[in-house]
Amino acid sequence: MFEALLWIIRRDLTLAMRRRSDIFTTLFFFVIVVSLFPLGIGPEMDTLRLIAPGIVWVAALLASMLALERLFAADHADGTLEQMLLTPQPVFMLVFGKVIAHWLVTGLPLVIMAPVLGLQYDLSVDALGVLVLTLLLGTPALSAIGAIGAALTLGLRGGGVLVSLLVLPLYIPVLIFGAGAVEAHASGLGGAGHLYMLGAFGVVAFFFSPLATAAALRVSIE
Repeated sequence: MFEALLWIIRRDLTLAMRRRSDIFTTLFFFVIVVSLFPLGIGPEMDTLRLIAPGIVWVAALLASMLALERLFAADHADGTLEQMLLTPQPVFMLVFGKVIAHWLVTGLPLVIMAPVLGLQYDLSVDALGVLVLTLLLGTPALSAIGAIGAALTLGLRGGGVLVSLLVLPLYIPVLIFGAGAVEAHASGLGGAGHLYMLGAFGVVAFFFSPLATAAALRVSIE
């Protein structure tokens, strides 16, 4: 079973490397959105430090959604998805592998770029560390939750818009606790509580999302 998990991760990573433009599109979107706010708001550092966590997190949330529609679309178009559902391997394990691969090519680059972009907002080193930690805990949950929406809208016209409508309300707790942890740390209150809640939400999302996504895929295929 774990061999199937590793196989699906390697396969999706290989396919992603052949379509590097998709990866760079997500990363450039994140960089551009985060970089535009200081230009529009002005050089007032107190204001920039105050709004930085929310802006970085909203940009990460929107950027991670860009690739959701493609999570299952290519496999569905060429019939690979149907073959996957017919294999003796648990479908939720295959979905789990695709979610991990999706995070590696969309979420992890955002985590790596976040400290560099945070320098524009004059965030302290400690605040940048907390920001990276929240993204490490939160972006996997975004991929896991987004997989449910991608499976439910598979094959539908205008699926990208529908995915946004379905998953955005579910992203709100991740956004609140992710940005809140950085703000609480910067204000001296400590962000441990927010980080614990963010981690717990991520564990729940990773546990239930593959099961819900597998069921949604079977409904969409039928």
